[in-house]
Amino acid sequence: MNESWMQKWDKVKEILTSPVDIESYFTSAEIMNQKLEIMEIGNVSLPSGKVIVRDPLVYLNADEKPYFVDVPKGDFPVMIAVVQSEEWGDRYAAVKVEFTKEKPVLYQEALIGIENLEGINEGEYFGFAVDAGLGCITDPEVIPFVERFLSELNVNNVYDDYFAELFVQSYKENPKHQRELGDWINWKVPHTDYHIPIFASGFGDGLYPVYFAYDSHGKISGLYIHFIDIELMLSEDEDDDSEQPG
Repeated sequence: MNESWMQKWDKVKEILTSPVDIESYFTSAEIMNQKLEIMEIGNVSLPSGKVIVRDPLVYLNADEKPYFVDVPKGDFPVMIAVVQSEEWGDRYAAVKVEFTKEKPVLYQEALIGIENLEGINEGEYFGFAVDAGLGCITDPEVIPFVERFLSELNVNNVYDDYFAELFVQSYKENPKHQRELGDWINWKVPHTDYHIPIFASGFGDGLYPVYFAYDSHGKISGLYIHFIDIELMLSEDEDDDSEQPG
């Protein structure tokens, strides 16, 4: 990130905002007749006030850069908004890290400071890539402890040989809104006090936006991952249903 990039970002940052009030996923009983329930999954550890959101099995390593916006340091509660749909089943529509209780009035996309900002159009986002069906939230100071532990494991497949058992245990202890193989854990990195929440990613692999939320005083109130735009998905389904064969 440099001054030139920041100048470009300042010109397009209004475009890179969420058109959806994502907090409504955590305060509404339903959206477009789709029931919502909230799961609290414990805290995330952010010792440096830097944030990384990545697929933990594919893209979580020391080379990954955090978002350029700093957040408060410490441990903060993480919640998942679960949409209960006859068509989709139970899906994780959004994830929230709560820094304060203040109501968000603006959601600004979280960026790392190297994105190509040329030609950005309304409704577009950069997001983070998911290739293993999972997302996680952590801090760059935590990643070296993760890498050290995983290197010491010396296993062929880190999910099958280590994480799979933790996910199954999570299901056994908290079966609601999880499949039998498990859909979320709050992983305490061994030999540390750091926690990394890991969770299923909406509809699986894809690209998902992350936003910093700001309150009416311009202060950061939370971080949101938006996995499923419920209104957009249902609108597209209705459009598909209305199409008639030619």
